[in-house]
Amino acid sequence: MKFLFDFFPLVAFLIAFYYPEDREQGIYLAIQVLIIASAIQIIVYWLITRKFEKMHVITLILTVILGGATLLLKDVRFIKWKPTVVNWIFALVFFGSQFIGKKPIIRRMMDHAISVPNEIWTKLNIGWVVFFIFSGIANLYVAYNFSTEFWVNFKVYGLLGLTFIFAIAQAMYMSQHIKDINEEKK
Repeated sequence: MKFLFDFFPLVAFLIAFYYPEDREQGIYLAIQVLIIASAIQIIVYWLITRKFEKMHVITLILTVILGGATLLLKDVRFIKWKPTVVNWIFALVFFGSQFIGKKPIIRRMMDHAISVPNEIWTKLNIGWVVFFIFSGIANLYVAYNFSTEFWVNFKVYGLLGLTFIFAIAQAMYMSQHIKDINEEKK
């Protein structure tokens, strides 16, 4: 259920983007809907849990700033930067976690379910850093070299698909090392 709730603003954005015939104008309606949907998401989540999810708050702040600039200046380049900024923030957080705290962030997220050697956690974490940097660069390439409609499709389906592929590749890599740990325990 939470998975679907997390995608609520994105679905609202897509519906609003594809509603008008003119896609270049549809982006402005979609941004307005995205800002409202993101705010609703945070409010409803807070009403249910009495806490805020950091990712929702960061996304809303970036959406208001970059979406607001897009609406005020009628320049879609600002909103097209949002996925890059989000990916690069993730890259910084994952990279910083190598030096701040006792464990890299990927280990903090998955350590309860999977046990692999410390050096594997470090490699996985750095892998995500590289992936987030690459995703940000790919987004900018598409944003500046293709139509807004193509960019929207890439942002939604392309980046999501790349993330799933990368996560599967990481799972396959981890599975090799889970066996090693199990063998060491015998």
